[in-house]
Amino acid sequence: MKPNDRPLRRGWTTGTCATASAKAAYTALLTGEFPDPVEVSLPRGGRPAFALATTALGDGSATAGVVKDAGDDPDVTHGALILATVRRGAPGSGVSFLAGEGVGTVTRAGLPLPPGEPAINPVPRQMLRAAIEEVAAANGDAGDVEVEIAIPGGEALAAKTLNGRLGIVGGLSILGTTGIVVPYSCSAWIHSIHSGIAVARAAGIAHIAGATGAASEAAVKKLHHLPDTALIDMGDFVGGMLKYVRSHPVPRVTIAGGVGKMTKLAQGLLDLHSRRGSVDLGVLAKLAEGEGGSPALSERILACNTAAEAFAHAEEEGVALGDAVARAAWETAARVVAGNKIEVEIAVFDRDGRLVGRAPFQAAHAAPPRKRRR
Repeated sequence: MKPNDRPLRRGWTTGTCATASAKAAYTALLTGEFPDPVEVSLPRGGRPAFALATTALGDGSATAGVVKDAGDDPDVTHGALILATVRRGAPGSGVSFLAGEGVGTVTRAGLPLPPGEPAINPVPRQMLRAAIEEVAAANGDAGDVEVEIAIPGGEALAAKTLNGRLGIVGGLSILGTTGIVVPYSCSAWIHSIHSGIAVARAAGIAHIAGATGAASEAAVKKLHHLPDTALIDMGDFVGGMLKYVRSHPVPRVTIAGGVGKMTKLAQGLLDLHSRRGSVDLGVLAKLAEGEGGSPALSERILACNTAAEAFAHAEEEGVALGDAVARAAWETAARVVAGNKIEVEIAVFDRDGRLVGRAPFQAAHAAPPRKRRR
């Protein structure tokens, strides 16, 4: 097996690392000794052990830290130090959570946590409580503690995430649903799409725009003068976004993307990643023909290497290929949200952010958009 053919290595979520740090810190608060390595229980079973990177025992508090290993996933928090400081709480208070350095605070409605709470998600909170209860039971303690989670440098790392757009300020979120990071998993991206839509709905935003990339996002923001909260970084997962909108409706939805991605949507693909399918030049040739394109144009399109090249040939002949692609893409998107009072728009942009095709807003339960007369 070649090195680049080996199975991708899994890693651990920030929630798992925070739990290991908190368990070690609480144990030291009660016994004066830090367990190293320290074992934690995962939500779906299993008890991995973690080496401690740092420890400190103070007057009425204990701190422990674990360095996050995200495996082969390009996680922004890979290599970050996840610290937990545990202090005594008021009798009967149970486990309470605080955001330390580099951990964000929720400021907008729509997320699983109310505004004002530390951005420590529900499953990590369950893991942390379970770890505290385990140590408390083993040492005859009530388990009334404050758990402060910190990630030094986390605020700078958070600038590389969508936290600011979601209203999480001051740092990163403590995440995880299984405790395990699966390399290049789409689940984390889909979760961020859902969170973005939930925040937009809670803010009363009636028009959201899902974009396939940074260029199309900037272009659609300018086109409609949208606030950042209305922008959904859907990437290739147009199907994932639309399926969530179907059950969590927003009155108006724009799908924005480049010529290649929108051509794939026009072909009927809902996952626009290259591994799911490539641009079908035959489809583009037929769409161009339907717009009045010449047989010679169809032949040139079939000989192209990219969708962008096909669009350039169509433009030279004055054929509105972008509008044809947008209408076909609209039909694909509308089928997903059909039956809901949702208006869908498709906006196709070139690499320079120029609008080269558009299917205007129309209710998904209505007939497909009519072809424009030229």
